[in-house]
Amino acid sequence: MVADLYKERKLLNAEERIRQTVEITRRTVDIEEKGVKLKLTIVDAPGFGDAVNNTECWRPVTDYIEQQFEHYFRDESGLNRKNIQDNRVHCCLYFISPFGQGLRPIDVEFMRALQDKVNVVPVIAKADCLTLLEIKKLKERLREETDKYGIKIYQFPDCDSDEDEDFKQQDRELKESIPFAVIGGNTVVEARGQRVRGRLYPWGVVEVENPSHCDFVKLRNMLIRTHMHDLKDTTNDCHYENYRAQCIQSMTSKMNADKRVESPIPILSLPTPDVETEKIIKMKDEELRRMQQMLQKMQQQMHEQDL
Repeated sequence: MVADLYKERKLLNAEERIRQTVEITRRTVDIEEKGVKLKLTIVDAPGFGDAVNNTECWRPVTDYIEQQFEHYFRDESGLNRKNIQDNRVHCCLYFISPFGQGLRPIDVEFMRALQDKVNVVPVIAKADCLTLLEIKKLKERLREETDKYGIKIYQFPDCDSDEDEDFKQQDRELKESIPFAVIGGNTVVEARGQRVRGRLYPWGVVEVENPSHCDFVKLRNMLIRTHMHDLKDTTNDCHYENYRAQCIQSMTSKMNADKRVESPIPILSLPTPDVETEKIIKMKDEELRRMQQMLQKMQQQMHEQDL
């Protein structure tokens, strides 16, 4: 199933793109793939990298991811933990321009800012601008640069030894395809006597869902079929747990700091009793002793009478 999430999107001109700041848009769509129904939420960040000054332009994105962690942490710590709505971001598709010679400085800084918060999956956009040889060379360069700059991208889990060979082959192809080179297009065109989604050029048709043209099908299968659960598990067991540990540590440190600044209990300074007061206390003590002696005598007399 293919759904158009941006039917009402307006294409900005150059002047409007320069003034535009990064914003977060969120859209939810129900999809069905081979009988499996899913509710997919797409969080987009239009305007990223378009400004003249892009200093910390990724901050709205990182803030949004942390806000979802915060909401989940608050709900998890509450009473109604059985009905928690999970809006955490489980995967970030980072689109890389095909026109450069590799990663730009903004690409490096952005992925570094996100690598400990979300599963980062690099994607080469507009792959139909490159030949197959150019795509292969760009992929190799991007893999070298992610290692060089210490960028942590999503790592595919190893297959179990008891998996069938077809699944192992598919897994190897996915790992070799990173970063995925994709082509976008919602236009339905005629190709080989069939109606397909793609782009029509004077020299031919580029098909979005043709594996020999781009990696769109591999990326879709990875997200929806083969690795969806692992993406969610990695978010929960790694990225969210790191955030949760930091929250608990921060709360503990704050509590300890509050205890240290509390005022000590004041010690009352009692006045030194004068001589007259001491005499009165002694008289009261003597009176109490006499009364105790009288009481003991009376109890003894009663005991003798009973005998």
